[in-house]
Order: sequence, then structure tokens, then C-alpha cells
Amino acid sequence: GKHRIVIPCLGHFKEEYEKVSKLYMNNKIRTTKYTLLNFLPRNLFEQFHRVANLYFLFLVVLNWVPVVEAFQKEITMLPLVAVLTIIAVKDGLEDYSKYKMDKQINNLLTKVYSR
Repeated sequence: GKHRIVIPCLGHFKEEYEKVSKLYMNNKIRTTKYTLLNFLPRNLFEQFHRVANLYFLFLVVLNWVPVVEAFQKEITMLPLVAVLTIIAVKDGLEDYSKYKMDKQINNLLTKVYSR
């Protein structure tokens, strides 16, 4: 595989370098927006920042009130659930393609300058 490993020639400073290098972040590129743990809550949070989705959520909540109920409760939820699902799948696929590109870029071979 293509792995990028940079090993400096530090001699007797190797132990000190290992202690200091743990304090710094790595230089991996990460352009993805989601992880597996935060995909659903973060995606729903972003989708409900759109006014149209809030409007349809309001209609769903309003339809659960027995006095105002115009349609069956499940039928009112269908458009909102369909739109949220389609957008979530699209966002997930886009983020996965970003993840694959990041992985490809992070595993490129590099040249290290040494006198």
C-alpha cells in the first residue's frame, strides 16, 4: 500500500522528540462534515435550519392535536420524512466520497528533504 512515513534522523534526541510530538496535531486532511456517531443528530439539526422543513414539522405537530386534525397523522408525516430521508442519503453519500478522497490524499507518498 501507499503509506506516508517520515522518520527524522534524531539520534539521541529520539525520546525527547516522541514526548514533544504527542503535543501537536497530525497533518492529516479531513474535509468530512460527519462521523458515524454524529451523522443523524447533526444532519437533522442542519436540515431543520431550513424554513420549509420547519413549516412541515409544524404541520405534523399541529395535526397531532385532535381538535385541529385535518388528515391522518401518518399521512401528514410522509412528505417530511421522505424529504429528510432523501437529503440525509444525499449528504451521507457526499460525505463518504469526501472521506475516500481524504484517505487517498493522506496516503500519498511524500519526499523528505535531508541534507
